[in-house]
Amino acid sequence: MMKKSLFLTALSLAILTGCQNVGSQALQIEKQGSFTVGGSYVTHKGTFKQENFIAPEGQRAYGDFAYVKYQTPTNAKKYPLVFQHGGAQSSRTWESTVDGREGFDTLFLRKGYSTYLVDQPRSGKSNLSTKAITADTPWASNPMYADKTFWILSRMGHYDSHNQPVANAQFPTGEAAYQAFQQAWTIGSGPLDNDLNADVLTQLVDQTKGAILVTHSMGGTIGWRTALRTDNVKAIVAWEPGGTPFIFPENEMPKITKARFEALSGAAMGVPMNEFLKLTKIPIVLYYGDYIRVGSDNVGEDKWGTELAMAKQFVATINKHGGDATLVHLPEIGIKGNSHFLMGEKNNQQLADLMADWLKQKGLDR
Repeated sequence: MMKKSLFLTALSLAILTGCQNVGSQALQIEKQGSFTVGGSYVTHKGTFKQENFIAPEGQRAYGDFAYVKYQTPTNAKKYPLVFQHGGAQSSRTWESTVDGREGFDTLFLRKGYSTYLVDQPRSGKSNLSTKAITADTPWASNPMYADKTFWILSRMGHYDSHNQPVANAQFPTGEAAYQAFQQAWTIGSGPLDNDLNADVLTQLVDQTKGAILVTHSMGGTIGWRTALRTDNVKAIVAWEPGGTPFIFPENEMPKITKARFEALSGAAMGVPMNEFLKLTKIPIVLYYGDYIRVGSDNVGEDKWGTELAMAKQFVATINKHGGDATLVHLPEIGIKGNSHFLMGEKNNQQLADLMADWLKQKGLDR
């Protein structure tokens, strides 16, 4: 028994040391930088005069663009990964974990992929808008007073009898991790417009001459819509898509599974069949984590139960029409404990490897 324990301890240390060595190796970056894509402006009436140089007359308001940070490793693979964040988030989603480990950006650079991290229009570093905030702008108030709301809806954990956050299995524990999670949220500077977001993301994808989209949460619908707009989307990897509509043929709309709070239910929008069929031309994979159950007393678990139910219908409809879509519910393949921000949790390297294996299976790792 002692020998077995010593062997397991040695094996664990070897695995840990190996992971640390991988992370400590110097990245070989060929080029990096940032730029904006898309955007427009509106001009105020009147004539600009230096005598009243702070007045708006004759001046322009610029906005509705995306900010993009990119890195290209040496000997990069053919297709870059374009990372689209979710609602009330920014490209920080992909950069680092809340406990300081490498995020998907760096993990996939190490795997040889160029990465493009997007801050969508009216969010994060792209927070200029040509339209004023409206009553339906999501999470527009500042401060948002929504730490418990976001924690529960994202299935990160619960609160104990002393009102202290208790993290789920894969989310890093402690006040520092909790605070880092809460400090990642952003507010909208204008109305949420996912057709605008898709138009701008399409311009970026077209600039790359071909890319793999990686989306999260409310960014899922932006990925679907982008694939309808350009043939340069070569695949879509969607991490827990939901919160905005899935795409279906307008004459094959899905059944809506209602959440306890109906506004949180998974949603769908219809498009003409010839548009929908564009989603059948590329490989698509959807990943969902743990703690998902329709009817749960936890509003987040219940909400994401309805999204998972919608996702299953989405995948089935794509495949019914000859497509190549896969839904992976992680607990069903033995990966347990993940919440909604699974790309930043304790096992994010395992999840990155899972995604990389899928890309290899589809011949997209060359």
